[in-house]
Amino acid sequence: MTSQTTRTEHDSLGPLSVPADALWGAQTQRAVENFPISGTPMPAPFIQAVARIKAACARANQTLGRLSQSKADAIVQAATEIMEGRYLDQFPVDVFQTGSGTSTNMNANEVIAHLASQQSGESIHPNDDVNMSQSSNDVIPTAIHLSAALALETQLLPALAQAQTILQNKARAVQGLVKTGRTHLMDAMPVRLDQELDTWHQQLADNADRLQSVKTRLHQLPQGGTAVGTGINAPAGFGKVFCKCLTQQCQQENALKHLDFSPMPNPFVGLSSQDTALELSGQLNTLAAGLVKIANDLRWMNSGPLAGLGEIQLPALQPGSSIMPGKINPVIPEAVAMVGAQIMGNHTALTLAGQSGNFQLNVMLPLVATRLLESLNLSANALTTLATKAIDGFQVNEQNLSQTLAVNPILVTALNALVGYETGAAIAKEAYRSGRPVLDVAEEMTSLDRQSLAHYLDPKKLTHGGLPEDFHTPKHTSD
Repeated sequence: MTSQTTRTEHDSLGPLSVPADALWGAQTQRAVENFPISGTPMPAPFIQAVARIKAACARANQTLGRLSQSKADAIVQAATEIMEGRYLDQFPVDVFQTGSGTSTNMNANEVIAHLASQQSGESIHPNDDVNMSQSSNDVIPTAIHLSAALALETQLLPALAQAQTILQNKARAVQGLVKTGRTHLMDAMPVRLDQELDTWHQQLADNADRLQSVKTRLHQLPQGGTAVGTGINAPAGFGKVFCKCLTQQCQQENALKHLDFSPMPNPFVGLSSQDTALELSGQLNTLAAGLVKIANDLRWMNSGPLAGLGEIQLPALQPGSSIMPGKINPVIPEAVAMVGAQIMGNHTALTLAGQSGNFQLNVMLPLVATRLLESLNLSANALTTLATKAIDGFQVNEQNLSQTLAVNPILVTALNALVGYETGAAIAKEAYRSGRPVLDVAEEMTSLDRQSLAHYLDPKKLTHGGLPEDFHTPKHTSD
C-alpha cells in the first residue's frame, strides 16, 4: 500500500500528485486515475516479461553504442529485480486501459528509471533511456509473445508431460480390465479400461504436439518495429541484437535454456495483428475441450455409487453435501470442467480482440495478454490437479464392470457374421426383455453350440477388434 502523503511529478501534460512512496511517475498515476474499471492489474508474469524486454533492450542499445554501459547496467539491475518478483505492487494499472498497453509500458519505464537512478546515482530517464529504441506498440506485442512462451515452457508443457506419465502408469495398472463400452451414453461393445486411458493419453499427446508447433511463431518477436512497424528511432539491426540479448538472458536460467528468439520477419504483422496469440489460444481451446471430455467421462464412471455406473471410485477429497451425510462428489472433474468453460470464454474474447487490429496497431493488447496468460495458467493447473488428484488415485469397481458385461445384449454384435443382423437383433431384444445373458439366449435361438458361442462372445477377445485368428466354422448342436 502506498502512503497518503504525495509528491509532485511532471509529464508532458503538466504536474500531478503521486503517492510519496510510489516508484511510478506521472504517466502511471494518470492511468490509475483514468481507468478505475476492474480493479485488476496486468498479470505479474506479463509485467516480468516487460522487465525482461527492458533489460534486453538496454543491452542491445549498449551493444549498438546508443547507451552507456553504466546506464545499461543500472537498467538491467532494476529490471532483473522486477523479473525476480520484487516491486510487483508498483504496477497498479488496470487491465482495461489504453488498447496499446502504453500505460503499462510507461509504468515499467517509470519504475525501472526510478530504481535505476536510485541505485546507480545517475539520472536515468524513463523515455530517453529505459524506453530507448522502443515504442509501447512493439514492447507490448513482444511481451505477449514472451510471457506466453515462458508460461508454455515452464508451466503447461511440463504439466502435460506429467499428466501423460500418470495416464500411462494408470493404464498399465488397470490393463486387461474389460468394461462396457458406450456410444450415445448407451451400452455398446466392450472396451478395456486401459484403452480408455490410452485414448485420454493420446489426446494430451496430440495437444502437446499442437502446442509445440506454435512455438516457431511464438518465438518470433516484433521488437524493433517501434511505432508502426517501420522501426523509426531504432538503429538498424536493433531487433536482431535484441533477440540475441534476450535469448542469452533466458538461457542463463535452466528452465529456459531451450528458448531461442528471433526477429519477426515482418514486424508490421506483430503490431497490427495478434494472429499467433489467437493461434495459441485456439490450441488451448482444443485442450480445454479435451479436458472437459475427460472430466465428464470420470464423472460418469464415478456416478452412483448405487444408482449410477459405479465403475470407479474417485478419491474422497471432501464432504459433498451440507445436508446429506456421507455424500462424496467428483469435485476435481467438476472444477476442471469449469476451467474448460473459462478457457473457451477466453478464446471468444481473444477472437474478438484479435480482429481489432486497426491498420498498423491492434488496440486490445492488454486484454489479449491477460486472457491468454490466464488460459495458459488454468490449463497447467487443471491438468496437474486432474491427473494427481483424480486419475492417479481412482479405484476400479471390478465387480460392477463384470456384472454389467455379463448381461450386455450388445455382445451379440460379435455374431453378426455368423447369424446375420436380423437374428442378432432378435437375440438382443429377447436378452433385454428377459434380463438374461446373451450367451443363454443365443444358445436357444441359434444352432451354435455353447462352447463356440462362449468363444465368440468373450468380452476380452472382443476388445481386440476384427475376427479372432482362430475363427472357424462353428460346430452345430445335433437335432
